[in-house]
Amino acid sequence: MDQTLTLRRAGLEDLAAVDRLLARSYPKLLAADYPPSTMVLAVPIIARAQPRLLASGRYFVAVDAAGRVLAAGGWSLATPGGGQGAVRPDTGHVRHVATDPDVTRKGIGRELMAAVMQDAAKAGLQWLDCLSTRTAVPFYAALGFRVLYPTEVPLGPGIVFPAVRMLAELELK
Repeated sequence: MDQTLTLRRAGLEDLAAVDRLLARSYPKLLAADYPPSTMVLAVPIIARAQPRLLASGRYFVAVDAAGRVLAAGGWSLATPGGGQGAVRPDTGHVRHVATDPDVTRKGIGRELMAAVMQDAAKAGLQWLDCLSTRTAVPFYAALGFRVLYPTEVPLGPGIVFPAVRMLAELELK
C-alpha cells in the first residue's frame, strides 16, 4: 500500500466519508456488469454507509494524507441484510467493501482485505463468506475466495441485486 495511506479501524465519525466513497465507487465500477435498471434501483440502497458496521470495530478504512477515504470494508458475524448470526459459528461475512475508482489496481483494496481477513482470523473464525458483486469476483478470487454460486440479494420489495456467493478459508498469519 502507498506509504501516504493509513489503514485503520473505522468509527462513526467516518460515516459521511464512507458514504462519499460508496457514492463514487459503486456507480462507476459496477456499471459495466449490471444493466441500467439494476443500477437505478440498487445503487441508492447499497451506496450508503452502515453505522452498525462502522461502530463494530470490524470495519476498516484506508485514508490518504488529506484525510480522504480511498477504500473501506470489514466483516461481521451477522449475515448481510441484518441477519443475527453466522450460518456457522466459525464463519464471518465480508461487508460493504469499496475502493475509490481513481485508485483501483494499486493494491489498496488488497491491503484492506488482508487486514479484514487477518482480523477475522484473529477473532477465531475459519471462514469468510462473501456476497460479491459480479465486478469484484476476480478481486476476491485473487485473495483466495472461491465461487460457490450466483445468487440474488433482496434489497426491498421487488428489488434484488445479482451477486456471487464466495468463500475463503482463513489462515492466522
